[in-house]
Amino acid sequence: MRLRSPLVPVIALAAVLLAAVTLWLLTDPSTSRADALKTGGLAAGSVVALYALWLNDRRRRVEESRHALDTKRYDRDKERVSDERFAKAVELLGSDADQVRVGALHVLVGLARARPDYTQTVLDVLCSYLRMPFDHPELPGYEGTAEDLFGAERELQVRRSVERQLRLLLPKAADTEAPNYDLHLTGATLDRLNLDDRKVEWLGLNRARLLYDVKLNRLVVHGHLGFTGARVLGNLLLSGVEVHGNAEFRRIEVTGTTNWRGALFHGRVTAEHAVFHDSASLEGARFTKSLDLRWARFESSADLRFAATPELVSLEDTRVDPAVETHLPKPWQVAHSADGQARIAVLAE
Repeated sequence: MRLRSPLVPVIALAAVLLAAVTLWLLTDPSTSRADALKTGGLAAGSVVALYALWLNDRRRRVEESRHALDTKRYDRDKERVSDERFAKAVELLGSDADQVRVGALHVLVGLARARPDYTQTVLDVLCSYLRMPFDHPELPGYEGTAEDLFGAERELQVRRSVERQLRLLLPKAADTEAPNYDLHLTGATLDRLNLDDRKVEWLGLNRARLLYDVKLNRLVVHGHLGFTGARVLGNLLLSGVEVHGNAEFRRIEVTGTTNWRGALFHGRVTAEHAVFHDSASLEGARFTKSLDLRWARFESSADLRFAATPELVSLEDTRVDPAVETHLPKPWQVAHSADGQARIAVLAE
């Protein structure tokens, strides 16, 4: 019969040690019977003590294993609940009721805050929502009916909430320990986009329509910044922005003022065919690699006094308004042509 517990052998071993040590010590005439029994008892007690220590250690390991299993089960249940909440919230974003969509939005944001590993996924969902077709009621030439206008205005409030949550989910630029996230907003219609003092890994706004002030002041972009084909119906504010990758402004159109004061571009900057209808200031901007302004048009005042003139600049047919003052770095100058156009040229040194 197999013993289920080592307690009986331990007791037997302790008894044997007690008897053996006591008898062995009694063979010495100088050892009294009391001392022999005392020493034998200590030997037997040490065996029992070692068994007690082993038993406690075993119990501890069992408890740790049970706790690890409980924790794993809890985490698995938590992930399951989070996945269910996420799936339900995404489904509710397609609701016809704007209040339901707003509620689903806050569920997603709360999930991202509770589970940081969900943050990029939630950002992707919010960006996808903003990329959905939307006829902004304040766009020039809006031709919707009164009923269309009512629905568009309610949808606009939801979209403004989404844009605010994008800003809240992004880490601050000064938080160097926080992860960097991507924002895929290509083709989106945005209203009062504000990413001031935030940081991203990648920001895509190609072919986007952006109304009112676009605030990207002191934004840190660790990767690529894309504005190709974007139309800004307001002011484009990039004061103090820092872009580590390439920045593309090809065919961008800005109806309001453009402010790139103190911007820092570590990669290539391309602004081919860009159109700046109002004043544009690049004063104090720094371009580490190259600046491409071919076929760009500055239709109002322009200040291109960079902190340091880029080593590689492309200025083919870069036009400015001859009727207003244009500030240029040396050795650049405004060259007037017979057709009344004014272009930026570089004097030969």
